Amino acid sequence: MEVIESLQNTKVKSWKKLHTRKGREKAGQFLIEGVHLIEEALKAELPIKELLIEEEKETPHEWKVLNLSEVYVTKKVMKEVCETETPQGYAAICDLPINKNILLEKGKFLFIDGVQDPGNLGAMIRTADAAGVDGVILGDGTVDLFNGKVLRSTQGSAFHVPVQKMNLEEAVQLCRDQSIPIFGTSLTGSTYNAIEPQENFALIMGNEGNGVQESLLELCDQNLYIPIHGQAESLNVSIATGILLYHLRG
Repeated sequence: MEVIESLQNTKVKSWKKLHTRKGREKAGQFLIEGVHLIEEALKAELPIKELLIEEEKETPHEWKVLNLSEVYVTKKVMKEVCETETPQGYAAICDLPINKNILLEKGKFLFIDGVQDPGNLGAMIRTADAAGVDGVILGDGTVDLFNGKVLRSTQGSAFHVPVQKMNLEEAVQLCRDQSIPIFGTSLTGSTYNAIEPQENFALIMGNEGNGVQESLLELCDQNLYIPIHGQAESLNVSIATGILLYHLRG
């Protein structure tokens, strides 16, 4: 069994480049870590190009029967390639999916405007998946979906719910063309529970500090807010997303 030992190996260098958006886009690939994410990727039938396994680890039987391309590495190399403090000993290189238009039919959608924290974005996608939305649109200024922390925070939901990058003004227009009501989030809007659940909708959630851009709020059918009953200044954007999605879907 051949084991990659050197941190200067060309494969190791190419894998490390997948830590950046530029590197991922240039290679057309992204990296995932850990048993759970790999299993979720396999369930979603993502094309795994290479399975990285620490030399002392066993390949799970369910993976072995899939005849994946296996590459064995030392513990030192695995730590170099992974971003987590204590890697589980398994990682995988996957092809970036083709960005398909998910707004061609009516449905329930989450639009994300400029959310920059990877943990928040991951939690929002996971929540959208749990709430059964039909797709998530990432607007300009939003952290990259294939950022390692985003993927880990989604717990695999990024592979189950369609996610697409798109200019949000264009996305809003596509919704208008199909008579899908669009709800923004703003402190000057209506209380969210004054709105009836909707069969179809697009909900726009904004940047952690600045909220949804004013130009987008002006395009919405109605802007909603969640009242604060205690002393907290605001709700975390991922928590607010969960409250609004579950209310709107009924």
